[in-house]
Formats: sequence, structure tokens, C-alpha cells
Amino acid sequence: MTTELNVLNTKFEKSGSLKANVDFSVEAINGTVVHQVVKATLAGRRQGTAATKTKALVSGGGKKPFKQKGTGNARQGSTRSPLMPGGGTVFGPQPRSYEQKVNKKMMLVAISSVLADKHQAGKLHIVEKFESTGKTKDMFKALSSRNLLPALVITAEVNEQVSRAVSNLEKAKYAPVDGFSVYEAVKFENLVIEKAAFEKLIGRLV
Repeated sequence: MTTELNVLNTKFEKSGSLKANVDFSVEAINGTVVHQVVKATLAGRRQGTAATKTKALVSGGGKKPFKQKGTGNARQGSTRSPLMPGGGTVFGPQPRSYEQKVNKKMMLVAISSVLADKHQAGKLHIVEKFESTGKTKDMFKALSSRNLLPALVITAEVNEQVSRAVSNLEKAKYAPVDGFSVYEAVKFENLVIEKAAFEKLIGRLV
């Protein structure tokens, strides 16, 4: 299925169109897969460094706290026992990885679904080429004048000028297409993407 998309010039005004051999219909949106990929992305960002000391790791406890018999108390062999104050922790958190596996097919379905959703909502904006002075105020003026904020700005290659101009915007984020994130695309209302970057992204889907 072919989808026709508008292409904007450097002033974010319509200057042409682009045909993509990808289904961007409502039926092509798979919210379940997008949700799963977003969850996996957020899980992968967790540090997983929480740790508690078990009985074996707590220092001290070499001496038997009191004699075995005659005290009326339960017998104890170490002050580091989880039953004693200052003892080890039972079943406490240990360092672990929260990373969730996302296979290639699932990721491509998620990318396609996000693009389809943005297109259906009128929030997918393809720009012929980004021309930036590197100044935040110029980028803010250009994006806000066309009501394109909040926005995720994507270029085909790493663009230091665009990156510098977007980095200080509260409601925008920059990334080259190789670093395209489904989570970031969902997070920001508008997806403003360079034509070459869009074609590169579409190339992964067909």
C-alpha cells in the first residue's frame, strides 16, 4: 500500500509530496507492540544496582552471642543472623539487569505503528532539509510559528547545528535517525523528520 505524504521546505511550508510504500492506515497501528517496546526501553534504563547484605556479607558475628543452653532464649550462633538486630537481610534486592529482549521484527512493527499513528493524527512532518544557525531562539521561532512543539527532531546524519539549537528547548529533543527511539517518538507530540532520514527509516520497514 502506498501512502502520499506532504514535504515541507526549510520554512516549514508545504513544498511538495513524497510517496512511501508503507501502510500508514489506522489498521496498521499495533498499540500492543508499541507499548511493549516502550516498556522494554524504560526497563533498559533502570540501573538495577540496589543491593542488600546477606548474613554472609555482613561483617562481624564471629563470636557466639550467648551460651547455647540455660538462657531461656532461642539458640543463636551469630549476631549477624537475620533474626538479630544488625544482622543480614533475607531475600533483599541484589544487582540485576532489567533489560527486556525486543526482537527485530517487533521493533520494526513498533516503528511502523508510531509513524502511522503520527500520520493519522497529522503530527508527522517531513522537512526537505534542516537549515539551522545553531541558535535556540531561531529554532524555537520556526517550530512554534507552525505549532510544531512539542517535537522530536530527527536528521539523516548527526547535525551539530540542529542539535545545539534544539538542546535548550524545553519541549523538543534532537536525535539522528540511527538513534531513533520509539519511546521518544511516543513521548513527543510532533515528529519533525528530515526527508532523507524518513526515507532511511522507511527503508528498514520495506
